Amino acid sequence: MKKRLLSLILLLIVICVPASCAAADPTASVESTVEEESVSRAEEFSVTLGFAGDMCFSDPEAVMVHFHQTGDDIRKCIDPTYIKAMSDMDVMWVNNEFCYSDRGTPMAGKAWTFRSATKNVKLLSEMGVDIVGLANNHVYDYGREAFLDTLGTLKKAGIPYVGAGADINEASSPVYIDVGVIRIAYVAATRAEKYILTPEAGKDTPGVFRCYDNTLFIEKIKEARANADFVVVLPHWGTEHTTVLEPVQKTTGREYINAGADIVIGAHSHCLQGMEYYKDKLIAYSLGNFWFDEYNEDTILLKVTLTGTSADNMKAEISVIPGTQKNTVTTCASTTDEKNRIYKYLEKISVNITVTPEGTVLADRGS
Repeated sequence: MKKRLLSLILLLIVICVPASCAAADPTASVESTVEEESVSRAEEFSVTLGFAGDMCFSDPEAVMVHFHQTGDDIRKCIDPTYIKAMSDMDVMWVNNEFCYSDRGTPMAGKAWTFRSATKNVKLLSEMGVDIVGLANNHVYDYGREAFLDTLGTLKKAGIPYVGAGADINEASSPVYIDVGVIRIAYVAATRAEKYILTPEAGKDTPGVFRCYDNTLFIEKIKEARANADFVVVLPHWGTEHTTVLEPVQKTTGREYINAGADIVIGAHSHCLQGMEYYKDKLIAYSLGNFWFDEYNEDTILLKVTLTGTSADNMKAEISVIPGTQKNTVTTCASTTDEKNRIYKYLEKISVNITVTPEGTVLADRGS
């Protein structure tokens, strides 16, 4: 195809140029131009990363009761508009806040425990999910065997996970995903429990990666920075059901960016928390629930669009797709008024952001 195009270009040049110029043999210059344009086009890229908040496939819980009542049709539980947006992302991440297992018993002392049948892992692919976060306070709810079943179920389904593992090396290691010429790193850890019950992974024992002490987490962020073009840091932190940030969220969020994070995206609060730009990089303190329970909450799908011609001149644009989790159904906002309401609310609870009518998240330079 390229040879045919080049031949046509050469033919047009021979016909159109004066005879006195034809002797200059334009072939070499045209071939050079085409090759240069081809190289330029080959280097250009646009990569999209998607992020949604807390997800729960625990069968006795309200969202899954509704799911089964619909005939196990996820499109009657999560808006097809959202599912298309998620599926269109080059890499889509969600917080997997439960375990996958058909065995185990609830952990003693926990008020809420979440376990999903292993067959439900197919929902991730149906929603377009490519990677899940396991650094949270519910992935170990049904004990060691169920936790290991979770790891095995995700591996069998071909879904990478981050923030937990069979040992501390796996739990703490960054997960790298290559999209064309760009390498994305995901690093996740949890500091969400007031009374710590979820086991931390050890040298030879399974569990989550904790960051109550940030030392190792910072090391892993720096490791990711040295080996990737874009670093995503995913802390599970904060206080549930409030937009009020814990002081440690603000201090450590900035520490993560200083260590090399390009974006920080939190979870755990089960409601939206605000955002902050620090050194021109975004900290999204919590994306809240995406499809988790029967509570009525605003939600967002966060999109990062990376563009450029090389990793050295890459730009990141942040945007949000607003919606609501209401009566166990997650719906994408469809009217201008509803979108603007959520944009304005997000601005109100944030530190220093502005959201455009198109959903682009910008730093508020006046703050």
